[in-house]
Amino acid sequence: MKSTIEKINEFLIEEFEVETSKIRPEANLKETLDLDSLDYIDLVVVIESHLGFKVKPEDLPGIISFQDFYDYVIPRIHQKQHA
Repeated sequence: MKSTIEKINEFLIEEFEVETSKIRPEANLKETLDLDSLDYIDLVVVIESHLGFKVKPEDLPGIISFQDFYDYVIPRIHQKQHA
């Protein structure tokens, strides 16, 4: 069974066409995925469709690295699974 982080990375690689080797916990999410303000909307849609929870736009500015992203997403996935 794949880890949650592996699943997250897979959909990010697919949706944003980024090389697997560039996704590291310390890497900058915005720079690695080449996100502009419109891409953040895409990221929200991708999270909601792949992971099944709503994202609050005010939460996004605090997400700098992939580790920040994992720390944001993983508790919400587990919360949803146990709801």
